[in-house]
Amino acid sequence: MTPESTNNGFAIWGIDQAAYGPVELPMLVSWIKDERVLADTWIFGQRDNAWKRAAEIPELQMFFRAQAVAPAASEPNDTTQPAIRIGILRRVKILGALSDAQLERFAKAMEMQRVTQWSQVVKQGERGDAMYFILEGELRVRIMQAGKETILSTLGPGDFFGDISLFDHGPRSADVVANSESTVLKMSAAGFEKLAKDAPEVATPFLLATIRTLSARIRADNKRIGDSAKFNHAAEF
Repeated sequence: MTPESTNNGFAIWGIDQAAYGPVELPMLVSWIKDERVLADTWIFGQRDNAWKRAAEIPELQMFFRAQAVAPAASEPNDTTQPAIRIGILRRVKILGALSDAQLERFAKAMEMQRVTQWSQVVKQGERGDAMYFILEGELRVRIMQAGKETILSTLGPGDFFGDISLFDHGPRSADVVANSESTVLKMSAAGFEKLAKDAPEVATPFLLATIRTLSARIRADNKRIGDSAKFNHAAEF
């Protein structure tokens, strides 16, 4: 995508693999402060006619230095929870349709956690009662069979997992392990139940977005199974 605006505009490469903008510098700075734009976010500067990571752009470096000395996300067993800013929630694709006011209510139902590299967030077979939204880092979904790891998918910023256990409190179908230092938001069943009771106008669109995502996954899985069956049938002849 080639941004079209003034020569001083910027375009932002989003987590959904699409370019947004162009926007002027003040708007871009506000997105950095809200943490919608991170240090490693790719930015197209029209003046330089080039893509760079946000932290490499001279006009923006001072804002990332300020972030570097800010308090980090709390550990999972830390009872002191930092405030969850609305801009952070904008990284999660499933929350994209919620307004700022709705996101403020949604944030009260969650807690932020730092996940160290190689640590296990959820374990296959264990009963769960929470789902997680990925803000930073990378995690893999795996199953272990006869001591051998099979990776089902790799998740990054904007993705989520554990949604089924949030609603049925059933056993986890797979492990989720951090490939790198990561930051996630955790929503417990108790937190969601309180949200549904106190703010149904927030819980309802979240549920609809979750259902749409799950439906898309089921359709994709059904297509893969169907394609595989067709291939196997054709191979028999």
